[in-house]
Amino acid sequence: MLALLGLAPVIAGGLTPTVARADNPIVQTIYTADPAPLVHNGRVYLYTGHDEDNSTWFTMKEWRVFSSDDMVNWTDHGSPLSLAVRNAAYNGSVPASGSTTFGFVANGSPSTPSLTCTRCRAATGSACGSGWPAAATGSTWSAPSSTGRATSATTTTRATPGWRIDQIDANITGWLNAYQPRTVLLHIGTNDIPQNYQVSTAPDRLSALIDRITGTAPNADVFVAQIIPLANSGQAAAVRTFNAALPGIVQSKVNAGKRVHLVDQHSALTTADLIDGVHPTAAGYDKMAAVWYRALQSVSGSIGTPGSGGGTYQNVQLVGAGSGRCLDVPNGSTTNGTAVQLYDCWGGTMQRWTYTSARQLQVLGGKCLDASGRGTANGTSVIVWDCTGQPNQQWNLNADGMISGVQSGRCLDAAGYGTANGTRINLWDCHGGSNQRWSVRA
Repeated sequence: MLALLGLAPVIAGGLTPTVARADNPIVQTIYTADPAPLVHNGRVYLYTGHDEDNSTWFTMKEWRVFSSDDMVNWTDHGSPLSLAVRNAAYNGSVPASGSTTFGFVANGSPSTPSLTCTRCRAATGSACGSGWPAAATGSTWSAPSSTGRATSATTTTRATPGWRIDQIDANITGWLNAYQPRTVLLHIGTNDIPQNYQVSTAPDRLSALIDRITGTAPNADVFVAQIIPLANSGQAAAVRTFNAALPGIVQSKVNAGKRVHLVDQHSALTTADLIDGVHPTAAGYDKMAAVWYRALQSVSGSIGTPGSGGGTYQNVQLVGAGSGRCLDVPNGSTTNGTAVQLYDCWGGTMQRWTYTSARQLQVLGGKCLDASGRGTANGTSVIVWDCTGQPNQQWNLNADGMISGVQSGRCLDAAGYGTANGTRINLWDCHGGSNQRWSVRA
């Protein structure tokens, strides 16, 4: 079951389809693996992992989606989930055998999940962004060597099927430092109990893990779940004992000034909601999704409105997913028309952006991010200009990590997939590539 569910929430949307060649194999321009088909309204959707070029291991930083209504002509929908996005609106995780997820559906077997929008719709009462599947940002395919298999994991949503508290604890500091999450969701302990691993000390080990998380990421909100039931009577009793210890643990953290919140997942499900006595059915996942979402809604700033990626931000950096570099005003210039660029993140004022309720991105005390000349075409330069309140200075911080212009509908794009210092930022059709994905860093 999922040990750590989500270092930050996300939902996909805004992918731009392009038609792929009607040929065999279907995908000819990238290496793909582990295809998972889903048929919806007479169309087959093929979800695949993307093996990175020149990798010497199973390096998969994104999933790709292709679809067809005749099994001959295929449409490439780009990447609905990837390494890059964080600090957006919902949580999900890549489903895998032995995982418990919020964001995706199991289609009758925990080892053969389908990716659909059901979880998001169940949690929020509306469809996912642009009608696309709820997506999690992902990191690598990894699992403890003892499992003997590679399983899917997500970044800034970090899903770790089969892992116990101790295994998460051994890795959490590195993950937190790498991904700098805004929100952490923990549904953890369910693997300790079936594996009969030091069950009596599980609450203490969880308490220590929470301390490690809050010490490493003190500004993150941490949601700790009372875990779902298990069908085995002995294990069910151990679950009840474990869950009974959690309110006191969470309250002790709150009393110490930590941003920790208790979430009751146990009472949301019964054993009738388990497909195999351990993992939830599709209806069970719906129930878990709704509980997580209500919990997130109750804590200001932990989740945004659907598709928006959240509310305002003050004095933050915007970090490009593909480059790891920051959105930067060259030399801190306040001259109208100065083109913005990528540059090494170092925290200077020319890299500190404030996202306002008017959807402006302000920098350097009164300058706004601006589509040059009120342009809307691909290649329009993105500059700084005196704040005017015009639509070409209004931006949507979307839940998939892309930043789109209100006027143009096009996305901030690192020109030519550039990653070097000095790469210019333009408007371009939103396609979900790593050069269009941004994360918020305090």
